[in-house]
Amino acid sequence: MKILVERPQDAAAVEKLNDVAFGADRYAKTVYRLRDGVARDAALCFVALGDDGALLASLRFWPIMIGGTTPALLLGPLAVQPELRGLGFGKALMRHGIEQARVQGHRIIVLVGDPEYYNPFGFTREQALELALPGPVEERRFLALGLTPDALAGVGGMIGKPPSAARPAGKRRKRA
Repeated sequence: MKILVERPQDAAAVEKLNDVAFGADRYAKTVYRLRDGVARDAALCFVALGDDGALLASLRFWPIMIGGTTPALLLGPLAVQPELRGLGFGKALMRHGIEQARVQGHRIIVLVGDPEYYNPFGFTREQALELALPGPVEERRFLALGLTPDALAGVGGMIGKPPSAARPAGKRRKRA
């Protein structure tokens, strides 16, 4: 397996993998609405490829703002080919993605996911207690990770899109 920054030619395969992993109804979820109209952080989107070049797994990060003033990252989706789940591809991408976010100077990552999977990477519900999402979410699955010891000190508020994502009314992208 090799981990690469996601390339333009990977995009269709990543979307297909996300459809298989999360279903076409995923766009109605709160975290997908935060991603709508926002460009993913291209330097923090990764693919795991097999020796034959086949897509094994993918991970994406998106810029967000906490309380309108604190930049952070929204992790997800993390997707692994169904027949390869449990073999460590997702964990390898997680370790790589978190480290790259840290190296690039990011301080906070939030996600909605199973704590049983994400707690070993340092994500906890406790770190997200002062944060809020603009829609429904299962509270126990709303997690955060400070990439430095004081990253979340004094940080709180509603999570929203970064200012660069502001669009005039009526310009939203339609989903099929």
